Amino acid sequence: MSTRDLGGVVVAAALPYRADDAAPAGLAVDYDTYAEHCRWLVDNGCRGVGPNGSLGEYSSLTDDERRRVARTAIEAVGADGIVVVGVHGPGAHQARYWAEAAAEDGAHGVLCLPPTLYRANRGEVLAHFEAVASVGLPVMVYNNPFDTKVDLTPDLLAEIAQIDNVVAVKEFSGDVRRVLEICERAPGLAVIGGADDVVLESLLMGATGWFAGFPNVFPAESARLFELATAGKLDEARALYEPLVAAFRWDSRTEFVQAIKLGMDMVGRHGGPCRPPRGPLSDAQREQVRADMGRALAALGVA
Repeated sequence: MSTRDLGGVVVAAALPYRADDAAPAGLAVDYDTYAEHCRWLVDNGCRGVGPNGSLGEYSSLTDDERRRVARTAIEAVGADGIVVVGVHGPGAHQARYWAEAAAEDGAHGVLCLPPTLYRANRGEVLAHFEAVASVGLPVMVYNNPFDTKVDLTPDLLAEIAQIDNVVAVKEFSGDVRRVLEICERAPGLAVIGGADDVVLESLLMGATGWFAGFPNVFPAESARLFELATAGKLDEARALYEPLVAAFRWDSRTEFVQAIKLGMDMVGRHGGPCRPPRGPLSDAQREQVRADMGRALAALGVA
């Protein structure tokens, strides 16, 4: 698999903190624990990690923290996997800056949303991705119309795919009908499943990767699910997938970061708190996450 191919299971690595009154919101990034976590994900069968995504709370980090998080992931994974760094920014100049930093630090590719604080039009979206792609790293564009209010529809992706170095799209719309349409309209663009709760459906329709959230909790089992799905072993894949879907649905909810971190805590990993604006789960939400995770873990023989 070429390093320009950003497929496989790439985990949007959750970011651990430790209490520190001098740090933003009283929480300092725990780089050593983050490095160990990135290493653990790759050692358990995932192809790589994605630092500085939404799950990595990039928008709550200082610039220095954000750069160090990416470097930590790159150093931890080494030659044993790929690192696809989130370079999201309000404008093309910010996103390009982060792409340049990722290139300097040795990343294999970048993940990039459209402009994050502004509902960009078609021309502005194209200019944004052209600026990021001009850095030279393989680019995975990220379609998250819920957070950005910009929908990278299949016809728009057909245009974006013409930009040199744009190689993939993380598709988070939840509409699995789009997978085949993207493949038809932009045959050179790899479709990467972006929502955990439709990943099997996406892989069966032709997605070649999974940019994943809940594999922070059970990476080996997630890698196995990807392997079964891409090998066409539907019965085995479905038997593994169905008990996990209730937990996976949290990946498409507002509180997905908190839910995944709670799942990590439940299996003895370091999940912990989030920085603002994310607050703690309500009691009802915690109870539901624990129930959904409990079913998944019981099915996997972990609980």
